[in-house]
Amino acid sequence: MAAATMLYLAKPSCTRKIPFPRVSESGNGTVSVKAQTETKTKAGLLGLGLFHFLNYVEPASCLQLQLHEPPNALSLPTWAVHVSSVAEWIIAMALVWQYGEKSGYPAWKGLSWGMVPLLGGAFCACTWHFFYNSESLEVLVALQAALTVVGNATMCIAAYRIYKSSQGS
Repeated sequence: MAAATMLYLAKPSCTRKIPFPRVSESGNGTVSVKAQTETKTKAGLLGLGLFHFLNYVEPASCLQLQLHEPPNALSLPTWAVHVSSVAEWIIAMALVWQYGEKSGYPAWKGLSWGMVPLLGGAFCACTWHFFYNSESLEVLVALQAALTVVGNATMCIAAYRIYKSSQGS
């Protein structure tokens, strides 16, 4: 332990071939040996203090912070897929809406409205998973199924409206 705490500040064995400018209080481009030694001493003492502090602090692996998640909890990658899918859907809705405004085909805005029930179903699924698929929230599963059926129907109607509007032009 004593060997680990000893600081060894050896002088470099090779000299610099490229002179680097040094900043000093005097402004002549050199730093005094005393200033270099003081800096090394301060850094060494700081390192020594940190070393001793970390020896007395209990390692994080020994702490008894245990998070008990049920076996049906979603993994981090699965959550990433869920959240990114919802974000993608919202962005798609906004892009479809903008296309409807800029292209002069208002029927495309209807497609954006038709996507809303499916977004609600996605929120139901994420909420149910957030609470570890709780039995008390199983109504969300039925609501998600209903919103999926309604969303598929509204998307179908919106697609038909887009088809009809393109036939008229």
